[in-house]
Amino acid sequence: MPVYRDEGVVLRTMPLGEADRIVTLFTRRNGRVRAVAKGVRRTSSRFGARLEPAMYVDLQLHQGRSLDTVTQADLLGSYGAVLATDYARHTAAAVMLETAERLTSEEREPALRLFLLLVGGLRTLASGEHPPGLVMDAFLLRALAVSGYGMALDDCARCGEPGPHPSVSVAGGGVVCPRCRPHGAASVSVTAVQLLADLLHGDWAEAEATDVRTRREAAGIVAAYLQWHLERGLRALPHLERA
Repeated sequence: MPVYRDEGVVLRTMPLGEADRIVTLFTRRNGRVRAVAKGVRRTSSRFGARLEPAMYVDLQLHQGRSLDTVTQADLLGSYGAVLATDYARHTAAAVMLETAERLTSEEREPALRLFLLLVGGLRTLASGEHPPGLVMDAFLLRALAVSGYGMALDDCARCGEPGPHPSVSVAGGGVVCPRCRPHGAASVSVTAVQLLADLLHGDWAEAEATDVRTRREAAGIVAAYLQWHLERGLRALPHLERA
């Protein structure tokens, strides 16, 4: 079987037998990969702790017919271990990991920009330099954009009329002007739309100056828009909302 090396983020894991684990990885050069990590559930495993969700690792794998096999894992970033100690950051990371997996619809299809966004988002989340909810929403907006589902936040998504506009159409692709507003569009505050724009463009000073109400409104827009384009809900999102 061919052997290859790649770096990747662990998206999720599931037990296999008594000691093994199936690991879903998002790799830099090979996209989403599913692999078996043998013996990692034993206490004597050399790299079991490195193959937990949100860990960033350098990997050696044997390519198989349906599942590859992890033969080596060296730690590049222990983000998962750091995030596991804080509920808000841990649940935000869970949403990010699930979103990354869902946006990579085909296995072994490289998605370098999305991969780099995920690594950068987890690094920022683990550092604690910004509120976890804002980091998560910034990642989701950018991940949607690089995957072809960018949200219009300045000009009307339908006619292109310059904003700001007081309505958002999730199905229509973003903010809409009064003339183009379809049935079911939501009324939104200008400050919430501006927060989304700040998160998309990385203006953290402006984003962190917002109040809790504005952040909650913006987060609701992002969640609705994300789940519309993914066509079903995220398993991790309700846990985040309860936090």
